Amino acid sequence: MISSTFSDFKICKNVPTFTFGQGAFSSLGKFLEQRRSAEGRVAFYLDHFFLKDKQIFAALLPTRASDLVVYVDTTKEPSTHSVNALLDHSLSSLGVVPDVVVGIGGGSTLDVAKALSNLFRNPGRAEDYQGWDLLKSPGVFKIGVPTISGTGAEASRTCVMTNYEKRLKLGMNSEFTVFDHLILDPNLSETVPRDQYFFTGMDTYIHCLESLDGRFRNPVGDAFSREALRLCQEIYSAGEMQSVANREKLMVASYLGGCAIGFSFVGLVHPFSAALSVVLGIHHCVANCIVLSAMGEFYPQWVPNFSEMARQQGVLIPSGVTTGLSDDDWEGLYQATIVHEKPLANALGDNFRDTLTREKVRQIFSRM
Repeated sequence: MISSTFSDFKICKNVPTFTFGQGAFSSLGKFLEQRRSAEGRVAFYLDHFFLKDKQIFAALLPTRASDLVVYVDTTKEPSTHSVNALLDHSLSSLGVVPDVVVGIGGGSTLDVAKALSNLFRNPGRAEDYQGWDLLKSPGVFKIGVPTISGTGAEASRTCVMTNYEKRLKLGMNSEFTVFDHLILDPNLSETVPRDQYFFTGMDTYIHCLESLDGRFRNPVGDAFSREALRLCQEIYSAGEMQSVANREKLMVASYLGGCAIGFSFVGLVHPFSAALSVVLGIHHCVANCIVLSAMGEFYPQWVPNFSEMARQQGVLIPSGVTTGLSDDDWEGLYQATIVHEKPLANALGDNFRDTLTREKVRQIFSRM
């Protein structure tokens, strides 16, 4: 690893306000009434997971008849195509730009809500804003309600989408993407399946280790990262990682990890993980864990600890996912990795291509 240096004069934005605690979800209605205009409408975007309990959950939503409720299919992660389709559907259904956007769900649903908020106020399509600081105007006021912890989407300045035409996975990275308010209620993560709880929570762990081991750092971001990592150690070394106390801790760690990465960049894991998602369709958090397992060469301080936490929780990390790939697949993996210049430069320096040759990238993927 190259030596780390602190970056100067970086403009950073965190979520201005949030409500935290068991039962905090009940505050959503009161907060919305403060934000609505007299005839204003709210667009709710919910993870399709809630469809099986649609009647029960819908009864808890503080909706008016004129509001829009959309169940977002998260079987696949957000793409520019799916976000554009939701934008068109929302504008057609509402007839006007909503006063407030509310995202309720995991990282994919929160990212969709952030992207749509941006697109309601910025002309064009989702693919026009993939990159850094391309948005020109603030989006619609947006509220995030995470129902699983780890991605940091509730706190980050990006919303990640896959552009399949360009074989590119990249977000709208802008201060305008940050949520305006969060409701952090650990009761909402009670029913998350055990393996998913581990994989998603590890996204926080990976965000923070990549930030601390990178070249572009910030003292405030370092503080967020260290505390998030400490909480992850406590949670995943515990006998019951999904206890109420540990779900509260993970919600805090996820928020801090999302803040931390806004002060820096990710490193090697996320570009390789993005390539697994683009080429092989593996979901982000599982892909992260697969990649980290193969990164002992670059992260010797962190990989053994990660492996031990997985062992303690009885979670098996998938392996053999790159077996039997075609030459086109290998080239696709290389291209979908190497395009992430900022994270790779953060990890390896500006000459990262000298290290990450096609042969080296294939060698690393072959370990997965």
